[in-house]
Amino acid sequence: MVLNSLFPVFALIVMGMALKHWHLTSTDFLRTADRLVYFIFFPALLFWKIGGAPPSPTVNGLFYLGVVLAILCIYLGSLAYIWWRVPAFQAGTFSQNCYRFNTYIGMAIVISALGDDGVRPFGFLIGFLIPMNNILAVTTLTWYAEGHSTGTGRIRQTAKAMITNPLILACLGGLVYSRAVGDFPPFVDNGLGLMAGMTLPLALLSIGGALDLTGIRDHWKLSLVSACFKLVALPLVGWMLLRGMGVDGLDLQVGMIYFALPISPATYVLAAQLKSDTRLTSATIVLTTALSIISLAIVLTVFG
Repeated sequence: MVLNSLFPVFALIVMGMALKHWHLTSTDFLRTADRLVYFIFFPALLFWKIGGAPPSPTVNGLFYLGVVLAILCIYLGSLAYIWWRVPAFQAGTFSQNCYRFNTYIGMAIVISALGDDGVRPFGFLIGFLIPMNNILAVTTLTWYAEGHSTGTGRIRQTAKAMITNPLILACLGGLVYSRAVGDFPPFVDNGLGLMAGMTLPLALLSIGGALDLTGIRDHWKLSLVSACFKLVALPLVGWMLLRGMGVDGLDLQVGMIYFALPISPATYVLAAQLKSDTRLTSATIVLTTALSIISLAIVLTVFG
């Protein structure tokens, strides 16, 4: 199961790196692919999977509470480490690198390992974790950014972006459609299926093409600390909280996959906007993506 679930995902990421190295893709192509995935194809996948699934009679609130508490624990731990030995210029970047997650890799692993049954809880999970994680990240980045006077405007701009986030809207739209209608007409189902089929291959190729190995040498120590927070501490804390709350089965599997994911390339964009260390972000993206092969393999072996 581990090889079957992980190999296709990371093979496409490596292929994305190779295509960029061989100049078969370009920065402009990758930027366009990112926009297509973010605004069209991934929302279509979420709406299709959630909207077409039978309505779930119950939602396990303890599952979502446990995930939130785990993230808050790691967030507070990152702040404590910042106070101890992280310079202000790197503080906000370091903090968000400890808990943010790569949505595309997560969905690819969930579909590969758990099938359609895992899409609904993972979709709902990212639907409220995206705004929560952004609030935590913007708060810390703004606090340590140069020129605090512009912080309010940036927070307002980020809040607007979260309200209009296409992934969140797709999850909400899918939930409403599932409860109000249920099944898609065949022609709509086929169309959304074709769009959804493009999503993850294109996203994973884009992730691979965007990986930048040049900054690891200068930032490997702090990147490794972030990776330990994200790929070691978060899964352990999350597992203890979820098991302590009695969460098991599919919810536990989805939660553990989430905890073991690498960080998102979106952390780079936010770090750049709020004048934090983007080279540290790039190094941590590469390092957590590589090391997540181990963390995800362990999670799938133990909880698969």
